[in-house]
Amino acid sequence: MANTDTTPTQSTANMKASAPNLDIFGERLVSHPNELSMCLHQVPDFVRNMHQRLVSNAPPDDRMLMDILRLTEAYPTDVMVTLLRCAPSCDRAATIMWRTIASSGMAVDKVLPTLLCVLENWPLHRVSTSDGDKTRVFALAATRVVWEILRLPWCPAPFMEYSPRLLVALLFQVFVSTLDMPEEVNTFWKECQEQLNLPTSINRFAVQTVRALFRHLRCLDLLVAMECKRGWDTLLCADTHHYAVGLLAREMHRTSNALCSCIALRLLGLLSRQEPLWDLPALAFLVEVLECPDMREWSDSALEIISRHLQSKSRERRCLALRGLVVLSKDPSLAEGIRSLTQSLMGLLQDADAEVVVLILSVFLNELQDRATLISSPTALQLAEVLQPLIDKDNSHVQVLSIHLFREVMELVMDNGKKPLKKHVSKSLLPLFFHCHDENWCVAEASQEALLCGAKFLKRRKLKQLVEKEQPWKFAEVLLAEDRSRAAEHLRRARPYLQSPQEPLREAAVRFMGIAGRYLRKQQEETQFIYKALQDLTDDISPAISSLAIQTLQLLRAVQRASYSPGCRRCKTTSRRVGDRKLPLCGSLWTSMNN
Repeated sequence: MANTDTTPTQSTANMKASAPNLDIFGERLVSHPNELSMCLHQVPDFVRNMHQRLVSNAPPDDRMLMDILRLTEAYPTDVMVTLLRCAPSCDRAATIMWRTIASSGMAVDKVLPTLLCVLENWPLHRVSTSDGDKTRVFALAATRVVWEILRLPWCPAPFMEYSPRLLVALLFQVFVSTLDMPEEVNTFWKECQEQLNLPTSINRFAVQTVRALFRHLRCLDLLVAMECKRGWDTLLCADTHHYAVGLLAREMHRTSNALCSCIALRLLGLLSRQEPLWDLPALAFLVEVLECPDMREWSDSALEIISRHLQSKSRERRCLALRGLVVLSKDPSLAEGIRSLTQSLMGLLQDADAEVVVLILSVFLNELQDRATLISSPTALQLAEVLQPLIDKDNSHVQVLSIHLFREVMELVMDNGKKPLKKHVSKSLLPLFFHCHDENWCVAEASQEALLCGAKFLKRRKLKQLVEKEQPWKFAEVLLAEDRSRAAEHLRRARPYLQSPQEPLREAAVRFMGIAGRYLRKQQEETQFIYKALQDLTDDISPAISSLAIQTLQLLRAVQRASYSPGCRRCKTTSRRVGDRKLPLCGSLWTSMNN
């Protein structure tokens, strides 16, 4: 992932040392700079010679081990890269050399940055040594080295310092090794397996290395949690890798905030380069740790990165970006940046994905928590328009949030925006009325609160009083009585509730049809519309709804006949037998139906 130039700055004179003498790497090495310059091109040969002597089972003496350390401290890149080239599988001889290097904090500190560059450049890293060799080295060879060092009973101090970058590099390697491997990588790994009895899959080996690093970092609770939640297995699959990275971030946030923040900052740098290969797991990690106190000073950068993913065609990226936005929208210092995304977010509210809609609604609600924030007239109108269909969604979470947000819009719209908004508020009264009968208590409560807010907004005192007194059916009568000219419109908008899967909503719709029929007696088309709708419910799966539909049809037909009889003028209250019951008509019709 990194693209650091690690080409050494040492001289690359084209000389060839046939049999280098290790004795020159004694104390004179540091005290004679001219001699050092002359033998610079010979360093790779010295490294290969040391490795070959150890391969031949020559026991390493103290002098040889000191030579390895001094050479590494003087020429870290040449030593490291040459050793990766001549022993990529990290055989026994190379292991001795690497562990010797690891024993010196100074040596490993100089080697580790270049080792990380190799590790990060999958599958091969190009770097030149002082003898002019530009043969590329396997990133996986660097992982083998890390694994061998982590098997030591101690962990070199620089490993602790570089652990965030090392963890990111290893996690990236876990991911890319779940994909199709280049043939040369597969061939190399088969050789490693044959020689060293390593796991069959590269990604499992990379996960082992990750776990070994966490053990050295003493993150034991994290290791147990990941094991219990099968996080390591999830990490091994390309399709679920980002979920596992998110889980890892959550557990790390819980157990090690400092490490968590350092990794997040590393990922911010990677994501800012717009590298597509590992951006989904990186985003998954980042979103989980945005609430870390150490991340607050980087919130602007996080918002910029997250905003780029809002319009992604990938559902996972959109959802992750929105989850991050929910967290960032709680930060007052980012209010302006969040507000600039309003149009994009409103466009996404029409998404069919309920999770996407819930996240967007949560962002808007967080943004409006500060009561000093007022909503401009255009924004209020746009929000009201997109929110109204959501009130009737078949997802209760979407319903509750959209109703809460609609109420916030009514309460916080600027004064000059109240008049244009009245039309939308008036249209919302009927849906809110029906959802006051919702089986979901949260939806019913939110609807009642929004209905009260709507009545106040429209300054309809009678409706407000009826909501406060919890007299829903008187509310319906007054609503229709005050909106006689819109009775047919209310009727059409009520019809979908007759097909609701919820019995209380179907019952409320039937009763509303009965009330509406009183105001449509001489409108034959609308009357037939009611009859047809009620007739369809006479064989409802609920006997109670079926019976109510039949009763309502009888009452409405009785009212219809009475309205055309010679003795009925303006539908004065009278009575008439329907079947075996003497039922009041017209003015007291609804009282009878509710009884």
